Amino acid sequence: MGIELLFLLLPVAALSGWLLGRRDARNAETKELSAISSGYFEGLNFLLNEQPDKAIDVFVHMLEVDSETVDTHFALGNLFRRRGEVDRAIRIHQNLIARPTLNRPRREQALYELGIDYMRAGLLDRAESLFAQLVDEGGSFQQQALTQLMDIYQQERDWHKAIAIGQRLQGMRGAALSPIIAQFFCELAEQALHNGEQTTALRMLRRALVEDRNCVRAALIEGNLELASGDFKGAIRAYKRVEQQDPAYLPEILGPLREVFSQQGRDDELREYLQQILQRHGNASIMLTLAELIRQQEGDQKAIEFIAGHLRDHPSIRGMCRLIEMKLQASDGTMHEDLQMFRELIGKSLEAKPVYRCSHCGYTGKALVWQCPSCRQWNTTKPIHNIESE
Repeated sequence: MGIELLFLLLPVAALSGWLLGRRDARNAETKELSAISSGYFEGLNFLLNEQPDKAIDVFVHMLEVDSETVDTHFALGNLFRRRGEVDRAIRIHQNLIARPTLNRPRREQALYELGIDYMRAGLLDRAESLFAQLVDEGGSFQQQALTQLMDIYQQERDWHKAIAIGQRLQGMRGAALSPIIAQFFCELAEQALHNGEQTTALRMLRRALVEDRNCVRAALIEGNLELASGDFKGAIRAYKRVEQQDPAYLPEILGPLREVFSQQGRDDELREYLQQILQRHGNASIMLTLAELIRQQEGDQKAIEFIAGHLRDHPSIRGMCRLIEMKLQASDGTMHEDLQMFRELIGKSLEAKPVYRCSHCGYTGKALVWQCPSCRQWNTTKPIHNIESE
């Protein structure tokens, strides 16, 4: 680390010495350069003795903050932050702010950078205070500060404040934040349901759909809520909305739809609906749900024929696994043993496969999450649709 810092600060120290020496009067030039040289070698000695903190103090002291050296401070502070040495970045940015000669734009930049330092250090309350100050001052860093505040409120799960900031940002720059704001309303709906406040939850879901009519999460929560309350018609309407919002999420409604139609004895109607969406989307999850209905109504052989026919045009591992399972029941002897072996091999392969993937960063997992735990993007994690996953 010391050698890397040495190469960074050597030119900084040399530049500062030259700037200060040039600025001084000629009759004091030799004396000043001698003092700078002394400070430079003092800092170099600390580096060589693996005392980088003391070296930083020396070099920062040598860099007088003015219009010619302030950029060097910012560069040095950001470098330390990127390296994970946040405490040093904080010291440099605090040193900048403390200088009375710093003009307003530079001061705002230093406040913003210090706020980022605090966020990186996990000091969210301090960061929030700085960003709120920048917002109130209304300078050139107002929008950036609002963006950071929205991030802070998400981390703190203060969804009301996150919504307010998001709507303010959207009004200022016309950014497409509605899908994200809709997720904040869904979070409030989930909280309300956890507290048994169904009326509040429904109100939050309505507001989510006002923000983003294609919010699949709102439709799923609404469908589950209607199903739990016994409003089967409302549940079906909510679940069917998912196809228009984003058909990639259709596998998420199949289980609840089967429950709704089954409780009402409307399996024929469900079968017709599944056949329609299967023709439109060719999803293996839809095919398997339909195959199970066919098996219940017409027997194993009809279901086997249906699955085999679908696999010819839409091959999938899950479909093949289900076909083998059904053929196992009618087999015996060596054929049964062979099919059993294939079933176990395919089953192990499926167990290792992720079910969901983030389109932004590639994160994969077995459970559906609305905010990617890796890149923290909203609405980017969806069911995987390919031969291996299906």
